[in-house]
Amino acid sequence: MAKRTGLTRREFLTGSAMAIGGLALTDITARMAWAAPTDTIRVGVIGCGGRGTGAAKNCVESSPGIKIIALADAFKDRLDDTKKHFNVPDNRCFVGLDAYKALLALAEVDMVILATPPGFRPIHFAATIEAGKHVFMEKPVAVCPKGIKMVIAASQEAAKKKLAVVAGTQRRHEARYVETMKRIHDGAIGTIVAAQCYWNQGGLWFKEREQGQSDVEWQLRNWLYFTWLSGDHICEQHVHNIDVINWAFNMLPDEVHSIGGRQFRTEPKYGNIYDHFGTEFFYPGDVRTISICRQIDGLDFNASERVIGTKGWSDCGGSIYGENAWKYSGANPNPYVQEHADLIASIRNGTPLNEGQRVAESTLCAIMARESAYSQQRFRRTWFTAKCNLNLLPPAELKLTDAKPVPPAAIPGKYQLDGWVSDNTPKKA
Repeated sequence: MAKRTGLTRREFLTGSAMAIGGLALTDITARMAWAAPTDTIRVGVIGCGGRGTGAAKNCVESSPGIKIIALADAFKDRLDDTKKHFNVPDNRCFVGLDAYKALLALAEVDMVILATPPGFRPIHFAATIEAGKHVFMEKPVAVCPKGIKMVIAASQEAAKKKLAVVAGTQRRHEARYVETMKRIHDGAIGTIVAAQCYWNQGGLWFKEREQGQSDVEWQLRNWLYFTWLSGDHICEQHVHNIDVINWAFNMLPDEVHSIGGRQFRTEPKYGNIYDHFGTEFFYPGDVRTISICRQIDGLDFNASERVIGTKGWSDCGGSIYGENAWKYSGANPNPYVQEHADLIASIRNGTPLNEGQRVAESTLCAIMARESAYSQQRFRRTWFTAKCNLNLLPPAELKLTDAKPVPPAAIPGKYQLDGWVSDNTPKKA
């Protein structure tokens, strides 16, 4: 396999030292940075929806000595639902769009779970690292290039501070995937010549708009359906499979070309996201990956990956076929629990994991694919990382009571990114 080619500092972080407001390298107490195996690790949860509650339960289950001690959410009803599962006192429960600031100000919090809608993730992650806390953050970690820059910068700051950062790409911690990838990287299927990945499913939940709800509250309660909050379902869900393919290649794609549309979920209650995408990723050497995702009722479910090599092929998650046929037969602990166990162990062992840049890179691939479908353009990664100015971050002054009209869904061929000039001559990155 070729040596990994991720985003370089020169490529993506030039001029971005201030992207997260100039994080200062603050002192971190020994208790926070190097917790001993017998120490209690005190955890705060920012984002008390279903995934935040689930992640908190997984964290407690993963290791001894874990205690949820603080909660923050934009909505009291969501916080109260999570509070039912943990004995958190009222004086460490915070409500509102700025509630995360109060939680991060608590010196006794060692680690934070970030599980708000992804549009807020870069802001919350940067603030958490600045506060000197270890992090578990759900995927995707951003919805725009500006957010990606913030996450990468904060991840590098975390490394300086010896803070652990683990992301919710749980396949990276699933035994059958880990063992399969070791064999792929050792040459079991030879040189990868093609790949496919899928997340095809039916529709998801939505909440009808209640009388008197502001635009912002309605959108936050239905965050899946708004690009500024979820990044569209190619980011919110399909990033899992894209990340697995990047893992198999051990590098990032050079170019991307997508199609997509909004043909089945056209009602206003579904916001402005698409319901299907088809993407071709071009990896170094013009090796191509087909990526397909959709949320359309009545069709089959398929969430999977496949890589084809010169000696065979693999599903990436337990099986290899061909010259070196093999089937995983070991234990396969719950990966949603294992990712927390690995995080906690790294904190206690004094060897903090840091997955921040890696998950940011896979998220960037999903963002590029989305924007390619929206605009009907083929993008080189070098242009996207160096020149794309797209910024969907929520404004600092955002209030729950604000009006926020929903932009129309992108129309391919009409939607265009600022600064994009096509030379109609695709080149390698």
